[in-house]
Amino acid sequence: MTWSIRYLAEFTACRRAASAVEFAILAPLFFAILFGIAIFGSYLAVVHGVQQLAAEAARRSVAGLTDSERGSLAADYVSANAGSYPLIDGAHLTVTAAASSADSKVFVVTVNYDASDMFIYALPAFVPMPAKTIVRSAAIPFGGY
Repeated sequence: MTWSIRYLAEFTACRRAASAVEFAILAPLFFAILFGIAIFGSYLAVVHGVQQLAAEAARRSVAGLTDSERGSLAADYVSANAGSYPLIDGAHLTVTAAASSADSKVFVVTVNYDASDMFIYALPAFVPMPAKTIVRSAAIPFGGY
């Protein structure tokens, strides 16, 4: 009887495997947070890139004299510079550019990006996934200064 009590006391006092048990409990949560940061970080990088393309295309469009020329300048800028964003595929970008319906002196460039081919949508969805279509706009006034 003394042997079993002494063995039980030694067993409960032993802490050699405590780290392994703690790691086994916390590792799934840690990796879920780590992969979540990487996944949503890449998505937000694409969103930021699309917004930057829209803003720079709007700035470029100011040089045009007509709405069609402004739209052409904006579309040319987006197609020429989409390759400088590593996570954006230029084939999935569409550009619409027109004068604002509220103010004819404001030109609005809208860039749509179909993100459905991004790697994050191939992963198991254990968290809510973001929208597959990213739409960002930029408005810029022209003339009349």
